[in-house]
Amino acid sequence: MNDPSTPRRYTVAVRALCEFTAKAGDLDLRFTPSPTALEGIAGHAVVASRRPAPYEAEVSLSGQFGQLLVRGRADGYDPAANRVDEVKTYRGELAAMPDNHRHLHWAQVRIYGWLLCQERGLESIELALVYFDIGSQRETVLVETRDAAWLRAHFEDHCRRFEAWAEQELAHRAARDAALSALTFPHAEFRPGQRHLATSVYRTARDGGCLMAQAPTGIGKTVGTLFPLLKACPGQALDKVFFLAAKTSGRALALDALEQIGAAAPAARPLRTLELVARDKACVHPDKACHGASCPLAQGFYDRLPAARSAALEAGTLDQDRLRTAALAHQVCPYYLGMELARWADVVIGDYNYYFDLSAMLHGLTLANQWRVAVLVDEAHNMVERSRRMYSAELDQHSLAAMRRDAPALLKKPLDKLNRQWNALWRDQEDSYAVHETLPDGFVNALQQATSAMTDYLAEHPTEVHGALQDFYFDALHFGRIAELFGPHSLFDVTLDAGRGQKTGARLCLRNIVPAPFVRPRLKLARATVMFSATLNPRPFYADMLGLPEETAWIDVESPFEASQLAVRVASHISTRYRQREQSLAPIADLIAAQYARQPGNYLAFFSSFDYLRQVAALMAERHPGIPFWEQSRGMEESARTAFLGRFTADSAGVGFAVLGGAFGEGIDLPGRRLIGAFIATLGLPQINPVNEQMRERMQQTFGAGYDYTYLYPGLQKVVQAAGRVIRTRADSGVVYLIDDRYARNEVRRLLPDWWDVRRATSAS
Repeated sequence: MNDPSTPRRYTVAVRALCEFTAKAGDLDLRFTPSPTALEGIAGHAVVASRRPAPYEAEVSLSGQFGQLLVRGRADGYDPAANRVDEVKTYRGELAAMPDNHRHLHWAQVRIYGWLLCQERGLESIELALVYFDIGSQRETVLVETRDAAWLRAHFEDHCRRFEAWAEQELAHRAARDAALSALTFPHAEFRPGQRHLATSVYRTARDGGCLMAQAPTGIGKTVGTLFPLLKACPGQALDKVFFLAAKTSGRALALDALEQIGAAAPAARPLRTLELVARDKACVHPDKACHGASCPLAQGFYDRLPAARSAALEAGTLDQDRLRTAALAHQVCPYYLGMELARWADVVIGDYNYYFDLSAMLHGLTLANQWRVAVLVDEAHNMVERSRRMYSAELDQHSLAAMRRDAPALLKKPLDKLNRQWNALWRDQEDSYAVHETLPDGFVNALQQATSAMTDYLAEHPTEVHGALQDFYFDALHFGRIAELFGPHSLFDVTLDAGRGQKTGARLCLRNIVPAPFVRPRLKLARATVMFSATLNPRPFYADMLGLPEETAWIDVESPFEASQLAVRVASHISTRYRQREQSLAPIADLIAAQYARQPGNYLAFFSSFDYLRQVAALMAERHPGIPFWEQSRGMEESARTAFLGRFTADSAGVGFAVLGGAFGEGIDLPGRRLIGAFIATLGLPQINPVNEQMRERMQQTFGAGYDYTYLYPGLQKVVQAAGRVIRTRADSGVVYLIDDRYARNEVRRLLPDWWDVRRATSAS
């Protein structure tokens, strides 16, 4: 990281320095998963509490070598014993730890040893690696004593090996900042509303904080947010820009926007752009395990990494395909090469989870390296539901039963105990669904003991394949991590499984309702966060759900579209409520047919469920056989989705039947004659069921708006997104039918976009 006050000095954390210079050998994930962040913090606290006064915990240290400023925090120092501790928490058998891990740990504690000798004038110091077993709470301490001269030589050796890279990074940073300072907008002029958006984003980067930007489709939101943030990087000493998207299409738009910016300003080419994808999509050998004895791309990974890293960064832009090509040219894993390159990229494009998940890689690197980052969140209306999933966990007792049948003998006892505690949770439960106010200690303890036993077993038998065991193990670990964080923001519920009238087991869920306590710290860590979407209304809902800082700025970017471009017609004579569904089928089919007869072309028709969709489609085929139509199906493969969209051409005509909130309700672009209208036969309200009713009660208790927060706002958000498929450019025109009598209500209409002239909407009959 470059310190803006001294531009020729390069600041590097002790851990980052050692990971660059001391890692060698194979990539080996067998000694994983590591303890959670909370477990690690708790483990460090336990170790510190066992040390007698005047023990010092978390000792801040720094030292300089040439242009390098090396800084970090030693876990502890005992002045009486003259000993520095480097504490490492772990699970499993310590003997299973790969040698290259231990080598890295020694490098770190030795550098801390030198920094202490230098700061306190010590002639020698005792160095201790303290391995703390999270399960047993036992310490294993490895000790050596080194004199100051030896430690200084060790420190300088690592600095020299990093120095050339630091010089390269300083040169890159200077070239990058010079190019970004001279950056010009990639188009001849701003689109309507785009300048307002870009100016607001730039101010947020300049002043710091959070911006929520509601901006309609068609103004170029991606370019309008990326350009001002890049322009602000030099003046605000921003180290990274993270562009986070909910879908693959969002990542593609970001890559395209950066290509446009680069094409308009060739001097900006020093910019390093990296696209991150999920491990299963990046993996070259999905049939192999992530260690050198199994996968050839893991064998010697760290030995080949330096050359692969340097070559990859020369490419500038590394999308998924280019990253894979660069990795395979040096026979290293593409996924883990991407993880490494995130440290050196200027713009990182990836899914929300890379920054907001509990174990998010980009968040962890930002904390460890004290980066100044700007975070862009694309289609931010998805953040509420996506965040809820990140901070929720589920366990299925049938998975436990299947795994227990074939589990190794060593695991039978802890798994049987877990099953007994699980049964005790639902034995007296009469209803199929129940919510518990607290987590039962007996079950939590049994789960911890079972995961500890599974950790030990998997560490001792790393080459054995136990698919069901490993699947349940990772689910159990995640459940345990979420359980540590349980609070008023979540529900703990038990859903019974029944067969032939008998209770056969239960599914347990830690269900996050309000993600704000988890999201808020991530927002505050960033220098600037910009969340943008076409649907961020109403503001209090998003502020409450995402924990937005009080000083968050809000803008509602003016639409480039005219009300005359979109005919909004309310079919208030039809009810799509479940109890009136049968009566609604024929009127909906006839409404679609009448509009098609008036203006043949391509339409999308959205329904609340696949069953509803099929019922209307069957009636369409019967009553109006001359109208072409095609249907979305459950679990559509990507090729089928592509074929579905491929039928919307400038010369075709027909109706695509889809489910609201599904793959075709947002994130697709069908401009011009490819789509001239939409029928939305639902308010999009979530289904009334025990889970949603519990959510409604919690929302009412917390915010006083249970129905709106649980049903109305999420539903209308999907409606607006689906309707937004019709008008994509200023040259488009079309029609949207809102099919339900409730669209006539004021509380519903006020949630629709301002530029829709709903007052002029005619009753469709």
